[in-house]
Amino acid sequence: MEPHEILLYPLMGEKATTLRERENMLTFIVSKESTKKEIREAVEKMLKVRVSSVNVMHTVEGKKKAHIRLDKKHSADEIASQMGVL
Repeated sequence: MEPHEILLYPLMGEKATTLRERENMLTFIVSKESTKKEIREAVEKMLKVRVSSVNVMHTVEGKKKAHIRLDKKHSADEIASQMGVL
């Protein structure tokens, strides 16, 4: 799968904002078929950052959400700003 097929769109709700500010994490809705490894590779390729960890969960709406912790060298706030989310 191509990176743009894996990362569908970023989330910027209250919880995602708190995670971004306190834990250096970005939150995305991702393809249901994607694996943690594919999500990690897609983020690293599209955003040109290093990923420390990926946690996934399924929402009650039937979507798949990924919390992506960035390496300490990268700022989630700066990346979100570059994406035009902030």
